[in-house]
Amino acid sequence: MIIGVPKERRTFEFRVGLTPAAVQMLTKHGHMCYVEHNAGEGAGFSDHEYELAGARVVYTAHEVFGRADILCKVARPTYEELEWLRTGTTIMGLLHLFSSRQDKVTKLQEKEVTAISFETITLPDGTLPVRNPLSQIGGRLVAQISAHLLQNDSNGKGILLGGNAGVPPAEVVIVGAGVVGTYATRAFVGMGAHVTVLDANYEALQRIYDAFPGVVTMISTEHNLARTAAYADVLVACILIPNERPPHIITRQMVRSMRPRSLIMDVSIDEGGCVETSRPTTHEHPTFIEEGIVHYCVPNIPSIVARTSTYAFLNAAFPYVLEIANKGVEDGVKDNPAIESGTVIYKGEVRRLERLNVSIEEGD
Repeated sequence: MIIGVPKERRTFEFRVGLTPAAVQMLTKHGHMCYVEHNAGEGAGFSDHEYELAGARVVYTAHEVFGRADILCKVARPTYEELEWLRTGTTIMGLLHLFSSRQDKVTKLQEKEVTAISFETITLPDGTLPVRNPLSQIGGRLVAQISAHLLQNDSNGKGILLGGNAGVPPAEVVIVGAGVVGTYATRAFVGMGAHVTVLDANYEALQRIYDAFPGVVTMISTEHNLARTAAYADVLVACILIPNERPPHIITRQMVRSMRPRSLIMDVSIDEGGCVETSRPTTHEHPTFIEEGIVHYCVPNIPSIVARTSTYAFLNAAFPYVLEIANKGVEDGVKDNPAIESGTVIYKGEVRRLERLNVSIEEGD
């Protein structure tokens, strides 16, 4: 197989589709890897490291896209990259096609592409092995970023998360007790914030309650969401519904009830967002103000720790890449239910995008 690793072209996407170590393993299995010049620069991997691993470094994206049987990316292709795709290519990456524009999916269909989205790969017990490490990183970063955004120099409320003697800590409300919510809770508690976690799943709340003494847990109802939003200094929304876009559980009315310059972090924005007032932002311009509330809605949060997050997701994703390379797409999808679960488009046929017609207006 010929595996292509292009340089990511989205603004502030520093991760890369394969590490030099992954390239070395593929070449030892007899596969050829073409890596675009400086593809790994943002994650701290040099062209020389890729060459030592057995890759051939090329200097145009056209060559990578034109040669590849398997294209290992991070983000879904841009419009320009879609034009470069060769018919029948297999793309593996964090594609988030549920929040993509319909015309992009149509283009993938026309080119008879097979698209395997790492974030939708699911094991029999329901866990998401490739998404999970990135969710862990994202949860930790949420606390780190929000601490900065609460500062006056970031147009925040001027609040220290942990407070001080005689001064109460920040009120943090986390909606969603999954992987992101759990790791965000741990990070916020470690920084001294007062944390409330809401979820519709009682067992998830039980895990939070047992793991973090002092954290308030509440069933996620419209009444409780409105009640907690009204006093939150930081509201973290991290809802995930597999194979669907999440609903807007935080309404505009709830946002209006929040105190001025409070902070909303919509971590679900990569799947369309679960806050009615959200819209995607970038690391370059990460926030906007709506209804007097600061919104942070960056889809690729882990990209700013590109080396850590590249290693983290490839630790989980690489076995699937290697299996597809060794067996071919048809046998790889047929033999491994986990790979099949991540195959959202198979040779141009849409398989797992039932709710794609609700793609976000600002999405791409």
